[in-house]
Amino acid sequence: MNLADIRSNYTLGKLHRVDLDKDPIEQFNRWLKDACDAGVKEPTAMSLATVGSDGRPFLRTVLLKGLDARGFVFFTNLESRKAVQLAENPNAALLFPWLNLERQVMVTGQAEKLSTPEVLGYFLSRPRESQLAAWASNQSRVISSRKLLEAQWERMKAKFGAGEVPLPSFWGGYRVKPETIEFWQGRSSRLHDRFEYRRQADGRWLIERLAP
Repeated sequence: MNLADIRSNYTLGKLHRVDLDKDPIEQFNRWLKDACDAGVKEPTAMSLATVGSDGRPFLRTVLLKGLDARGFVFFTNLESRKAVQLAENPNAALLFPWLNLERQVMVTGQAEKLSTPEVLGYFLSRPRESQLAAWASNQSRVISSRKLLEAQWERMKAKFGAGEVPLPSFWGGYRVKPETIEFWQGRSSRLHDRFEYRRQADGRWLIERLAP
């Protein structure tokens, strides 16, 4: 198989400046709805890039669980690799790869921890099995086998019985406060449409077209 020969010509859509909302969050919500309506699998999945004090980047996929004018929200173990890196360097980047629509959205900004009420509100909305998993997993730590993980989950299940599963002290969330948001629409001949919103000092957004 010759990887250089694998290519597609993007023809599904176009993006014009006149079509963009002045608010990038509203524009994002439009595209997210398009992704949901089109049946994109896991439309809220986003790649999260972080860089720790050693300067080495790391990338993983998490799920968007909240969005408003303040930023993009996700939840995680606060002792995980991503949390450790964000404590060392709060700068982060997000990527939403809606490939079925030949679209991408890229976000850069700084991550801040969510308040305990925000975290608790979401934790209580999770399925009970997911609540137990938060207690059972020492995220990003080396474990000897899956059986060990499953046994820990069973111990947590027995420990909390039929009662309410409390919020772990080591579990929380982050909000990535956007500084730039780029909307990318694939076009034919690799002449893609790219528009970047950049937050200005007064809080307003500057919109510029980028070369592909």
